[in-house]
Amino acid sequence: MAAYSFPVIAIRPAAEADAPALASIAVAAYQHYVPRIGGPPAPMTADYTAAIRRGQAWVAAVDGEVTGFVILVSRPGYLLLENVAVLPAAQGRGIGARLLALAEDRARALGVPEIRLYTNAAMTENLTYYPRYGYTETHRAQQDGFRRVFFRKPVDT
Repeated sequence: MAAYSFPVIAIRPAAEADAPALASIAVAAYQHYVPRIGGPPAPMTADYTAAIRRGQAWVAAVDGEVTGFVILVSRPGYLLLENVAVLPAAQGRGIGARLLALAEDRARALGVPEIRLYTNAAMTENLTYYPRYGYTETHRAQQDGFRRVFFRKPVDT
């Protein structure tokens, strides 16, 4: 009989000391989109220290190493999933799914009925990724100079 070992994914609020790891993960996860978009996507230049100080950042760690994160922003009536990123070498292990589940838990805790997010239309992988987790496309629009695709997911409160 084969033995199986699954890494433990620990999710916790980000600490200020995690800010460089979040910035590094964002660059690694988003850099392949630069040629498609024509410049760095917003997550590559975001101020993660500020997001951490506002209590909006959560990290996923495997064996103590931060391998992914999510930025969640409370808005009136919904939770904005502003960013979710996982190191490319750690993708496919369920880390992103766990971070999306955390977003649902946070929405419930805040008593809001839905999560909203948007992605760049050029990030075509995301257009199939989010629907696999129950997100529905609501519309497409030009915003801040980018072609964005907007999604929502109802959450039972």
